[in-house]
Amino acid sequence: MLKVGLTGGIGSGKSEVSRRLAGHGAVVIDADRIAREVVEPGTGGLAEVVAAFGPGVLREDGTLDRERLGRVVFSDPGELARLNAIVHPRVGERMAELQRRAPDGAVVVYDVPLLAENGLAPTYDVVIVVDAADEVRLDRLTARRGMTREDALARIRAQASREDRLKIADIVVVNEAGLGELDARVAEVWTELLARRDA
Repeated sequence: MLKVGLTGGIGSGKSEVSRRLAGHGAVVIDADRIAREVVEPGTGGLAEVVAAFGPGVLREDGTLDRERLGRVVFSDPGELARLNAIVHPRVGERMAELQRRAPDGAVVVYDVPLLAENGLAPTYDVVIVVDAADEVRLDRLTARRGMTREDALARIRAQASREDRLKIADIVVVNEAGLGELDARVAEVWTELLARRDA
């Protein structure tokens, strides 16, 4: 089994790379998706988030209002740390369970947005960083996700800098052009991952 950490700043296109690697045959374990699952209605995670941040972080239907919570935690490092202390242990347990289920010889890609921030690089055989300039990321967040420029900047600033992410990279996927270029680069990366697995 080859354990691959995949990361990139918000708006870098990490999810596009993750989907393409899955298409090549990687087993993808998506930390963001798991982070949503562990705070679904009825979970201990959601109960703990509400206890910490108040019922104002819930929508009328009882689901977590991620945008409202985001405005609180991404403007205050202490509040972000408090949220992470609730969510991260649950995410880690679920990821370990999914890894145990992966077949022998799999290329397991861990899609982890905060890999650099949490010092996780040493836990992987290979770290892939999806990189794009901050202005490119800002444009994507405001145009495609409808964020205000201020919200987008707050999210970018709450994460590791590009420089810090690039320091931990074994492989860099620059994603500033079109999807055709991205397809070609991911195909190259997949060939490299198979070679590393088989070495």
